[in-house]
Amino acid sequence: MSAIGDRDAAAIAFLMPPSLSPVAEGGKNMYIIAGLGNPTAQYRGTRHNVGFEVIDYLADKYNIDVTTKKFKGLIGTGAIEGQKVALVKPQTFMNLSGECIQEVMNYYKTDISDLIVVYDDINLEPGQLRVRGKGSAGGHNGIKNIIAHLGGQVFPRIKVGVGEKPKGYDLADYVLGKFSKEDRVLMEEGYDLACEASALIMQGAIDQAMNEYNQKKKE
Repeated sequence: MSAIGDRDAAAIAFLMPPSLSPVAEGGKNMYIIAGLGNPTAQYRGTRHNVGFEVIDYLADKYNIDVTTKKFKGLIGTGAIEGQKVALVKPQTFMNLSGECIQEVMNYYKTDISDLIVVYDDINLEPGQLRVRGKGSAGGHNGIKNIIAHLGGQVFPRIKVGVGEKPKGYDLADYVLGKFSKEDRVLMEEGYDLACEASALIMQGAIDQAMNEYNQKKKE
């Protein structure tokens, strides 16, 4: 196993066991979509940052500026298919994501069921999605921290597959590594689908999202 520094260790969410322009006023029916990842250019484009990538895709698709620094994150507000939303990229490093998300939700007085979290999953093939309405952390410390801060786990989440760690690879090296050219194509398709799934969830159609996007991608 390779040695990693304290900073990288803080950025790793897997342990083997166990446009605010300006900030919009908090309001009724505000959804929060939080994509998990690690700040700084060092981690850009890595497998562990797919949550940030999906937020960037949503921001581009719906013309939302996610650049306001607030609540220990980068925040942007706008509308997706007519629904008010705040897009969030926590800047706390992965394992402390709940600190940022709790602050955002407190500000907007958002119910836990109106939070959607997007993050990487090494148990899914690259670009494959798995939509869930609730669940445990499943070994992902970013989700574990969010559950701890919010005091519950009944919130929708979209897992985006990054592929299984090859035998003999160090887990830290793998999740903090970048995609091959071939996998990058699959990931970009997955990011588009994650945007579609997010919109369905916000429209109250999470069952439809699960039926449509939890299918294994055909070759």
